[in-house]
Amino acid sequence: MAIKKAKPGDKPLTKGKIVEVLAAEAGLTKKDVGKVLAALVELAYAQAVNGFTVPGLGKLVVVNRKKRMGRNPATGAQIVIPAKRVLKFRIAKQAKDAIVGKK
Repeated sequence: MAIKKAKPGDKPLTKGKIVEVLAAEAGLTKKDVGKVLAALVELAYAQAVNGFTVPGLGKLVVVNRKKRMGRNPATGAQIVIPAKRVLKFRIAKQAKDAIVGKK
């Protein structure tokens, strides 16, 4: 079974459907694929501070944001948005080229 490309009107895949497709593609049971996905997520959570790369897809990184000025949309008053740490996913060039296409 080949993995088919999504069309613009299709609904996003659920976790169960992802497990089903991967199990059929790899020739494994759904239970085994579910365990692999769970282990991958747990590993990503544990290693995100150092950067966690999924080859061919992208990298999960923690970024420090500086404090900045913002505006309260209700009152229009300026407020200070404090510095904070955020989690970002940087898409790999290979994934971007496969989905969006090359320039």
